[in-house]
Amino acid sequence: MDSKNLATPVMVTLLLIVFIIICNPIAIVGVGERGVKVTLGQVSPQSYTEGIHLITPFISKIKNMDVKTQKTYIQTDLYTKDIQQAKISYVINYNLQPQNAHKMYREVGTGYVDNILMPVVEGTIKDVIGKWNAQDLVANREAATIDILGKLQKHLEPRYINVTGFQITDINYSGGFERAIESKVTAEQEALKAKNRTVQIQEEAKQKIISAEAEAKSMAIRANALTQNKALVEYEAVQKWDGKLPEYMMGNSIPFLNIATSAAPKRR
Repeated sequence: MDSKNLATPVMVTLLLIVFIIICNPIAIVGVGERGVKVTLGQVSPQSYTEGIHLITPFISKIKNMDVKTQKTYIQTDLYTKDIQQAKISYVINYNLQPQNAHKMYREVGTGYVDNILMPVVEGTIKDVIGKWNAQDLVANREAATIDILGKLQKHLEPRYINVTGFQITDINYSGGFERAIESKVTAEQEALKAKNRTVQIQEEAKQKIISAEAEAKSMAIRANALTQNKALVEYEAVQKWDGKLPEYMMGNSIPFLNIATSAAPKRR
């Protein structure tokens, strides 16, 4: 084969390589992306999936849109219902809807985070937080978080953005207000402690009254029984006798003698 015959295929190959480099008829859509094909200024009616796609050089191009889940940490200054200034720190998870990437590009372009997402997020947070008093918000952070997430999903889903997560991570008030909250909580705890002590004292007094009433009732029953039964009176005296005979200045009568006499059996 002579050099002339070899030059032809080599030339063709080189021309093809130059054509590919200059014209670039191949577009690649990466992982986690969707391609938006634009032909003479017109956006395609569909989003292109990951992979290699052929386009018409100089006429069409493909713009890649990131559809992976994004996590953003943000801090916002706002006011509560009782006009307390607060600094809210939060994290939001979101992604561009893959099937609607071409619609987002056609209507907004690639700056949808600044033009759509953040204005809606800021407005929703201020709206929800503005319904809570400052102290109540601290105790009901989870309820406020759930409310915000639901509203974000409702407002952004029709605008081609999925919100998959939202969480308030921190709430900061002014130093003076936080000290006031601490003082109020301390006062409430002391009041509760005093209330519990009062209840305890009342219960102890009630138990003493019940015990005294029971003792009085018992004594009344015993007194009535002793009144009705003379022998029982003597029996009670015997129970309390220590066995020693008392000494009297006058006479030498022995107590309980009549009891012993009456109790002794008669001789026949």
